[in-house]
Amino acid sequence: MMDTLRLATDADIPALEALIARSGLGLSKGFYTDEQAAAITRHVYGVDTQLVKDGTYFVIERAGTPLACGGWSKRTTLFGADHMKQAEDPLLDPATQPGRIRAFFVDPSVPRQGLGTRLIRHCEAEAAAAGFKALEMAATMPGVPLYRSAGYEIVEDIAVDLPGPVSVPLARMRKQIA
Repeated sequence: MMDTLRLATDADIPALEALIARSGLGLSKGFYTDEQAAAITRHVYGVDTQLVKDGTYFVIERAGTPLACGGWSKRTTLFGADHMKQAEDPLLDPATQPGRIRAFFVDPSVPRQGLGTRLIRHCEAEAAAAGFKALEMAATMPGVPLYRSAGYEIVEDIAVDLPGPVSVPLARMRKQIA
């Protein structure tokens, strides 16, 4: 059966939130402790609806079932869902600032089948068409191998401190796309 890559819509958000929760918990094994995986899934992960509004968030589905989601952004927010935002999310200048790779998640029932790579390539092409010359992200540890395989390099180790208190490591990664 053929997988379809398409723009995410508001109607997709509930199914994507469920996919993101499954992915956050299911694909973190070996990268994060159970406590870290639960904290980042609860407090950070989720759909950033601005990406849906901007037309830069995508879903890959098979027979109508979402298997992966992810996007790119022309805005300053580096990571996190709506519940993480506290202010406006201004536009980036593609001539001087890198775009963002944002909110990539794959259902744990279909890992390592090329879905993440397909989304990255699509987002890179879209961002390049919008004038961006580089992309960056705050990658989770489970995502680092995927992004490295796509040519991204770690430029900074960072961490997000969450309630609990729980500290979760991330990696700021970057790639020139033009």
